[in-house]
Amino acid sequence: MARWLKTGRTDEERREDDDKVRATVETTLAEIEARGDAAVRELSEKFDKWSPAQFRMSDEDIARCLSEVSERDLEDIKFAQAQVRNFAQKQKDALQDIEVETLPGVILGHKNVPVNAVGSYVPGGKYPMVASAHMSVVTAKVAGVKRIATCAPPYEGRPNAAIVAAQHLGGADEIYALGGIQAIGAMAIGTETIAPIDMLVGPGNAFVAEAKRQLFGRVGIDLFAGPTETLILADETVDGEICAADLLGQAEHGPNSPAILVTDSEKLARDTMAEIERQLTVLPTAAVASVAWAEYGQVIVVEDLDEMVKVADEIASEHVQVMTRDDDKFLAEMTNYGALFLGPRTNVAYGDKVIGTNHTLPTRKAARYTGGLWVGKFMKTCTYQRVLTDEASAMVGEYCSRLCALEGFMGHKEQADIRVRRYGGKNA
Repeated sequence: MARWLKTGRTDEERREDDDKVRATVETTLAEIEARGDAAVRELSEKFDKWSPAQFRMSDEDIARCLSEVSERDLEDIKFAQAQVRNFAQKQKDALQDIEVETLPGVILGHKNVPVNAVGSYVPGGKYPMVASAHMSVVTAKVAGVKRIATCAPPYEGRPNAAIVAAQHLGGADEIYALGGIQAIGAMAIGTETIAPIDMLVGPGNAFVAEAKRQLFGRVGIDLFAGPTETLILADETVDGEICAADLLGQAEHGPNSPAILVTDSEKLARDTMAEIERQLTVLPTAAVASVAWAEYGQVIVVEDLDEMVKVADEIASEHVQVMTRDDDKFLAEMTNYGALFLGPRTNVAYGDKVIGTNHTLPTRKAARYTGGLWVGKFMKTCTYQRVLTDEASAMVGEYCSRLCALEGFMGHKEQADIRVRRYGGKNA
């Protein structure tokens, strides 16, 4: 039976935090709806101390940012985008339009149609998350999205040059230096100067995530995203140092980022906890990571790998790092996860930044019912039908008529009956 050597904050405490965020976001979105650009500017001044002549960056602004990024950094950005683009293209190639004759004279099909306009949010207030531009902009471009608008907050009082470079190189059509709820609201609701989009994507803080949740339905979203989560499944084949590094590497995202170790080795569990305390004395981002570990970190000891699979599926974590004597067991048997990282040679940072899979992934147990952002999220699978012969229309119409009568839909029944009368010939 699983034993907790360390626990984090309770679900009730987390819900209290969520309630406060929800109320703030609701009020703010109502302001944007009512007052458009004026509200957006006031919010930007209030939260980011940022009020440029225009939030959309001009070609000259973009060129200036590109000139500020070193050649090495530009090449690294291009390399990462090439990996994301390549994998997204392979995924798109797996999506096929179909057309089949399911009955004589009855043709059914579907087409994969890109969303027309996407708004991509790139976090940048705390850390300039350059990689988030790759994940949303590049992937949307591969999908064939016609219009990609991107927003990222100013960083240290100005647009972050590396983020702008990544947005531009990724293929963004409009780049806005704008962050927070005001960015999400402006893109989804629209203002006098920002045309509304059809779908919002990209990670963000609790306020950004809640804004997306409240706007869902008015626009599409990639998924409901909460704080970054990481789960390590490990046994005695690895040591506490690597487990601690992988836990803290994700805990630094924010003070409410869960980092969990599940192991069948109590020695590894205790070694990892001791190693975390040591690494926190030298980690430059320890101020954030230490709070996340203290309040949201967990260490769970299980009996064997079978119980490890069971506990992992119950947690349904965003990122799952597997370092065991049988990593393939988890690939074969686990069902609830955002992304798997199999073996000690890979890690979540590779997926976050450069390896090519998408880093926008389900959190807060959403992995029970959805995967992460991928090229298919930007595409609508739209069906169509065609009936080629009178005989086929009359035959299907007879079934349809009886089924409509069964449900009491008499208008529907007449839609079928008129075809039976017109195309049924002697049987009409």
